[in-house]
Amino acid sequence: MNRLQLIPAIDIRHGKCVRLFKGDFAQETSYSVDPVERADYYRQLGARLLHIVDLDGAKEGSPKNHNLIRGMAAAGGMQIQLGGGIRDERSLEQALKVADRVVIGSLALSAPQEVSRWIEAYGSERFTLGFDIRFSEHDIPMVTTHGWTKDSGKSLSQAIESFLSAGLKHVLCTDVDRDGAMQGPNLSLYEYCAEHWPQIAFQASGGVRNVGDLEALNAIGLAAAISGKALLDGHFSEEEMQRFLLDA
Repeated sequence: MNRLQLIPAIDIRHGKCVRLFKGDFAQETSYSVDPVERADYYRQLGARLLHIVDLDGAKEGSPKNHNLIRGMAAAGGMQIQLGGGIRDERSLEQALKVADRVVIGSLALSAPQEVSRWIEAYGSERFTLGFDIRFSEHDIPMVTTHGWTKDSGKSLSQAIESFLSAGLKHVLCTDVDRDGAMQGPNLSLYEYCAEHWPQIAFQASGGVRNVGDLEALNAIGLAAAISGKALLDGHFSEEEMQRFLLDA
């Protein structure tokens, strides 16, 4: 039986389903599929968790698509993991009203004590910390911020270790040079994660191309993998998707 859970991803901008290449808003691919219909399609296939990115919220610093997200979640039977635009406790509370779990990215680096307090107050199951990675010249995974344009000065190890005492359970780890590039996931990065923090459920993001990539991540022992572009572009059959949606 597979341990790995496939988490379909839908990125929303201006009410449309889109994908960015390496997080660049200038390199956007727009899809003709309706976000609500696509969410329902994944639900009917057996998805238990849907990853939604509010790109408008991420760019403008406040939530922008909550009505649409409510529509995507309305059918029930599938949890929502939401990222984008969460900058303070007010926007956090708004997000928690429409999502089962929220993704905290840059704020986990700029305000770690506040984020730790949230994890303790609301419960660790309601949070995924999102760390976007680029490798240093010494091959150390370093966390980036501000849309992947700035080095935070913190290694992935430093970032994760600071939240363990708060009960951190879920981490979304993205190799930014693989995101949207269809080059395959960085298996060495995820081997490092699984080996160093076996108590954390890691979500691989960036580069997933096909079912072979999911099999490789499953062999590592990773908890989940997020895929947006490969699913939208039809690189998985429904049967291949269901292997990792239903049997995870």
